[in-house]
Amino acid sequence: MARVTGIGGVFIKARGDAKALAAWYRDHLGLDLQDFGGAVLNWQDDTAEDGGLTVWATAEAEGTWFDPSTAGFMINYRIDDMDGMIAQLMAAGIPILKGPDTHENGRFAWIMDPEGNKVELWEPKLWDETDKG
Repeated sequence: MARVTGIGGVFIKARGDAKALAAWYRDHLGLDLQDFGGAVLNWQDDTAEDGGLTVWATAEAEGTWFDPSTAGFMINYRIDDMDGMIAQLMAAGIPILKGPDTHENGRFAWIMDPEGNKVELWEPKLWDETDKG
């Protein structure tokens, strides 16, 4: 059986100015925008302990995981420094909805982009029983 082997891209249809939305992601989340207007996220550049992976899942229609966004999706971005990311977002006046929280597979925090899409930030880390993260 032919099968999916990974995520080949994430594409967001802007409700407003697409270039301004891309610039927000560049300026606040550090995406390196290329000449075509998007970013190429190369697994070889990721230094996380988990060796690199992408999670795919569905969410229950009645669930609140994506709240307060009304979008039918949420993108989880791998990041390299949660504390640094939180500091730069707060310095830019971007509120942290929740987090950072520590779980078995890393640290998580949540923000909203300027178009009201909830964004999940994930700093992958291997679980450490001695300090729980």
